[in-house]
Amino acid sequence: MREKVIAVFDIGKTNKKLLLFDGELKVIYSEESRFKTILDEDGDECDDIALIEEWIINRITTIITDNTYDVVGVNFSTYGASIVFIDADNKRITPLYNYLKRIPEEIQETLFNNYGGAREFCRKTASPELGFLLNSGIQVLWLKQRKKELFSRVNGILHFPQYLSFMLTGEMISEATSV
Repeated sequence: MREKVIAVFDIGKTNKKLLLFDGELKVIYSEESRFKTILDEDGDECDDIALIEEWIINRITTIITDNTYDVVGVNFSTYGASIVFIDADNKRITPLYNYLKRIPEEIQETLFNNYGGAREFCRKTASPELGFLLNSGIQVLWLKQRKKELFSRVNGILHFPQYLSFMLTGEMISEATSV
């Protein structure tokens, strides 16, 4: 009889891990991988999301077909402040932009000015004024203002863990803690 497990993919900036937990939530299998980064269209370093997707599909398929484990659940944990833009055909249309990507100051200034200034915006969103893509709203505004052709194709926006779940299930959902 196959052992029931929950598969957790822990996608960090440096290490990508797969953990299998048994019914008592003890880790019974663990593996770790590292992938080379790639460059986005602006020449900035970012994770190779296509490679991560391929790895996840390969690993889950191998586990399911191996007949050792019965996967009863899959969950994703990823580094924060990363979102994926999806088109009307449910296809990813951008790289997984690095949240440390520098953006023009006027992008975040526009957002700050619309929401009570930098101090109030940062207080309400608990995101510091750093000039990077560390805030989802700033990422969306940056894409809208600086990559208009891409933004015109956006039909959905998911945080990285929800995107990975969507990749497996085809269901586009989100929850409050991702925001």
